[in-house]
Amino acid sequence: MNKLTKIIYLSVALFLLVGCGSNANKDSSSDPSENSSVIESTEEDTYETDEIASASELEESDTNDADDTSSEESVEGDSDSTLSENSGTNVSDKEAKETLSQYSNEQIEYARVWSQLGPNQEIAELNVRHISSEEPINPNDDTSAAYPEDVIQLAGSRLVDGSVTYSGNGDGTINVYNVPLRWDGSYPADKSLYTDIIENTELVSIEPRDDEEIIELIELLNVQ
Repeated sequence: MNKLTKIIYLSVALFLLVGCGSNANKDSSSDPSENSSVIESTEEDTYETDEIASASELEESDTNDADDTSSEESVEGDSDSTLSENSGTNVSDKEAKETLSQYSNEQIEYARVWSQLGPNQEIAELNVRHISSEEPINPNDDTSAAYPEDVIQLAGSRLVDGSVTYSGNGDGTINVYNVPLRWDGSYPADKSLYTDIIENTELVSIEPRDDEEIIELIELLNVQ
């Protein structure tokens, strides 16, 4: 009886050992599968991450290239604009000089003198009269003193426009004679009047004026 009981116990124990070993093998065999899945999943995630990083790098590279191209085009555009402006300025200056150069030095002088000293700038005509030396300062007075040099008289078409009587020195300055456009009074006048006019001329330096203004006055010239 005791032997039979021992045999039964041993059989049950052996059965249990075999069962446990089988379960252990199953668990062991399932672990590699799970590990393989984890590894594959990790590899896929790493691959996708690498792809995203590569795409991001490509986009960043394209953006940088576009910015560089835009910067280069902007610099080139500014350079072209500057060259164009400088070219336009040079052409404008050249045209102004060429336009003024088509007139004589005398015409430019008359216009500049009137532009600087003329009593009235709103004139319809600029008359130029050359007066030789030895001509009387006052044609209405037989006892008038004469001009000591050749002079030029500039006057508008109206008495209200006034006049400028002067002689040029050839160095950008003129001698201005204080004589009226029309003489009024009783004659003969005192000789000291004419002496004062001759001895008290005013030395004036004629400055360059705006070219367009000078050209407008030149077009009004009427040289007698």
